[in-house]
Order: sequence, then C-alpha cells, then structure tokens
Amino acid sequence: MRGITTDCTSCVNANCFIKKHLHLEKMQDFVLEKTNYTCKKGQQFMIEGAPIQGLYFIYKGKVKVLKTGIYGKEQIVRLTTDGDTLGFRGFGTSNRYLIAASAIEDTVLCNFSNDIMHAILKSIPEFTYDMMLFYAEELNKSENRVKKIAQMNVRERVIDILLYLLKKFGHTNNLLNINLSRKEIADFAGTTDEQVTRILSSLKKEGLIKIVNKKIGLLQADKLNNEIIEHK
Repeated sequence: MRGITTDCTSCVNANCFIKKHLHLEKMQDFVLEKTNYTCKKGQQFMIEGAPIQGLYFIYKGKVKVLKTGIYGKEQIVRLTTDGDTLGFRGFGTSNRYLIAASAIEDTVLCNFSNDIMHAILKSIPEFTYDMMLFYAEELNKSENRVKKIAQMNVRERVIDILLYLLKKFGHTNNLLNINLSRKEIADFAGTTDEQVTRILSSLKKEGLIKIVNKKIGLLQADKLNNEIIEHK
C-alpha cells in the first residue's frame, strides 16, 4: 500500500465515525496521528488471522469484507464505501483480524493504529459511548442478515443483494455504481457462479433488470422488492 495524506477537516464523508466526532476538542490531536494508504483494485490490505493493525476508515473507494468458510471458500460478509469503518470485528477482544478485506476499486484508506484507538477510547467518553452503540447496531444488522438469508431461496438472495447494492451505492443511467463479478455476487449470496448467472439471465428475460457490458441495472426495483418483502 502506498502512503498519501488526507485532511479530516476537509473530508466530505459525513457518515465517517471519525468525522462525526471531529468537533470534540481532543480529537483534533488524534487525527494528526492517523496514517493514509492507497490500495489498488484487487489488493488485500487486511488478512484474516493477521495481527490487528487498528481500524480503517474509507476515505474514497469500495471494499469487500471477506470471511473464510467451509473448505476454505470465501464468503463476502459486507460491502463498504466512502466513510465506512473496517476492522472493528475483533478489535479490543482479539489480537487478530476475524475477517479479511480487499479493494474492489482503487481505494484511499485512513488508518488509526491500536495505540491511537485505545487512547481515544480511554480519553473521550462521548466517542466511546457512540462506539458502543455502533457495535450494537452492527451486531443487530449481522443477526438480521443471517436470519433473512436462512429463510430465502437462491433467487430471493440474489434479488436481495441487487436491492442492497442499489441502496448502498446508488445508480447512474440506471446502472449500479458498483461492478461486481458473478463470482463476487455468488460469494455474497452464498451460492454458485452458475446459479447467479442463470438467475440474472432469468431476471433479464422478465424485464426486471438490464445488463450492459457486465454492469447491472434495476429496471423495476419495486417488483423485485415485492418478491422478498415478506422477509423484511
């Protein structure tokens, strides 16, 4: 990873956990100690089982969070973008990352080391309290997703992911602002590349989606949502 410099005060990511607390007086000193990195598309910067190197915050880009499943198969557990936090699973309770992460596109990262994060948590009560609420919310999201996926068939899981991508990343000219391979969609849905290809082909024939140069566009999001609404 290559180092660069970013300025938290001029950051436009209002949802960034650090940015939200930049108004706190003591935070001004801590943000000066962060480190920035750029990752090329496909580059892995967090390795499952490796020693924790603090928390990462995405300044700009897109990242997939991975977990190794049965027989060594990778499972995408989360997709992240500008302002999102990475590496919090296991932080404070484990010395090693419980997940891996790699860039989907060229990405700029802000890293706060273990020492810096511990110092922030010990000296800024408001930040620590909000971090506790953040953990609770993420746990709730994770549990709800596990429950939802367990009750869905494969077609419903693929549709659910397409709608998630639309909500998370938006679209331009009716095409999603993220380009995932069929394998990545399969890894996220917990199925196979072949099944994803067949389902996407079926959705296209039904006029629910379009595919342009491997990019996917949702033509009738309401109808897609109606197929899975009982699981929400």
